[in-house]
Amino acid sequence: MAWFLFIDESGQDRGRSPYEVLAGVAVEDRTIWNLILDVQQAELLFFGRRITEGELELKAKKLLKAKTFRLAAQAGPIEPGERRRLVGSLLDKRTGTPSGHELTALGQAKIAFVEHLLECCARHDVRAFASIVDRDAPRQRGSFLRKDYAYLFERFFYFLDEQPGSPRGAVVFDELERSQCHLLVDQMRLYFRKTNVGRLRSGRVIPEPFFVHSDLTTLIQMADLVAYIVSWGVRVGDMHRPPREELRDLAQAVCNLRYKAQPEIDGKSFYVWSFAVIDDLRPRNQR
Repeated sequence: MAWFLFIDESGQDRGRSPYEVLAGVAVEDRTIWNLILDVQQAELLFFGRRITEGELELKAKKLLKAKTFRLAAQAGPIEPGERRRLVGSLLDKRTGTPSGHELTALGQAKIAFVEHLLECCARHDVRAFASIVDRDAPRQRGSFLRKDYAYLFERFFYFLDEQPGSPRGAVVFDELERSQCHLLVDQMRLYFRKTNVGRLRSGRVIPEPFFVHSDLTTLIQMADLVAYIVSWGVRVGDMHRPPREELRDLAQAVCNLRYKAQPEIDGKSFYVWSFAVIDDLRPRNQR
């Protein structure tokens, strides 16, 4: 038995996003294919076709942008069959201007689709993990593994350590520019081999990551959805920036996927959520 942690990020450009989020969705190996099939079936159910065939992705910034909610609110709820017909009509258009009713149907379909995906995650016992950093948080100097990565691996380790059967965990990243991939691999190697906590956690988390193309990997796209919703909608701990209120229900659904571990260190147990809020990326010796 093994668990795979599919990881993506949101807000790393330090632009308009209120928080930088490194998010992961943990899926048990025996569940992965069934979850992927559910996602593909959901595309047919809500859009009448596979919208990720070819080069398209389930990008959260397109599915959940503010305009989606404005269009969805232009009219009352549209019956699912009629909504699917209108969406199909819009997607079939090569030229011309879509009708207001078609745009409303598409907005409602996008929101309902994401709601359904999060329900699928809950049904398949998916767990969500996130390292959340304020966009203005002080940055570290040096090339060692960033604190948000270390916290994410820590939470994943605590989760694995409480699962029956002593499972191992594999980490799967959206592929970065090649030099960045090499840098992350080197940083993870040093973390898991040269630090005490890293060596301990390598007993559960496989130290060498996998890199995949997000447009070819369904569950990386799920991690992208979680990262975006956490950045713009979830508010836990010391997160003080105002959320987008229209994301409230989706944010609650994501929070329901969190995991609460109870590790024990030096004979003392404590509770740790799988979402870590980090106000400073610098190590203590750089503050």
